Amino acid sequence: MAESDQILTLSLIQIDLVWENVAANLANFEALFQDLPADVDLVVLPEMFSTGFSMQVSDFAETMDGKTVGWMKKQATSRNAVVAGSLMIRQETKFYNRFLFVKPCGEIEYYDKRHLFSIGEEDFHFMPGKERKIIQLKGFRILPQVCYDLRFPVFARNRNDYDLYLNCANWPAPRQAVWECLLKARAIENQVYVAGVNRIGNDGNGIIHSGGSVVFDARGSVLAEASGSTQILSTKLSLNLLHDFRRKFPVLQDADNFTISL
Repeated sequence: MAESDQILTLSLIQIDLVWENVAANLANFEALFQDLPADVDLVVLPEMFSTGFSMQVSDFAETMDGKTVGWMKKQATSRNAVVAGSLMIRQETKFYNRFLFVKPCGEIEYYDKRHLFSIGEEDFHFMPGKERKIIQLKGFRILPQVCYDLRFPVFARNRNDYDLYLNCANWPAPRQAVWECLLKARAIENQVYVAGVNRIGNDGNGIIHSGGSVVFDARGSVLAEASGSTQILSTKLSLNLLHDFRRKFPVLQDADNFTISL
């Protein structure tokens, strides 16, 4: 008997973020939400989508019951889809670059960025995450990662525990070729779908971002790719196709067993 397929409709929103202006960013995303596919299951926004990659945690970090999380809950309910993206979160006296997955029912799962960008002093302002998280959605097991995490393949190694690698980023234009190369590599080496959403435009530090949001299949073939403009990138992912490819080319069964100390 044929395996019943499970399809995930994924939309990545690539946009120019307004520097340290939460209200403007939320308004811009809300306008774009009107153009999402009617059957979208998961909407993914860039890293620090409400502020840009700012280190001003005392001014812009929010709690889990703050304005931006409330906005995400509202959008998830109105679209009947999971809304995901990272933002600065304050938890007691500590700060996290937290990748939130907000469900239509109001339930929230999250991943705290593990690898902090020390070159930009992110490690001075934020605490690193302590957990490698897998999130379930429509039969897909999703590994969430944030920007700089992409450079650390051991942390992302598939231990037969995920099907979609998802990265939200503020990845600078001078290293655009690295972004494309590493995303493709993560897809091939882990036999998973890979989706990366990046921002465009200049941030408040004068850093240029050129987008390049993309979705790869497990062979490293491009399923959808954005240019350097504001764009909603949507595609459908098939779990059957992924399972079939793994059966025909079972690379993961020969992988090394290992553990990671966090």
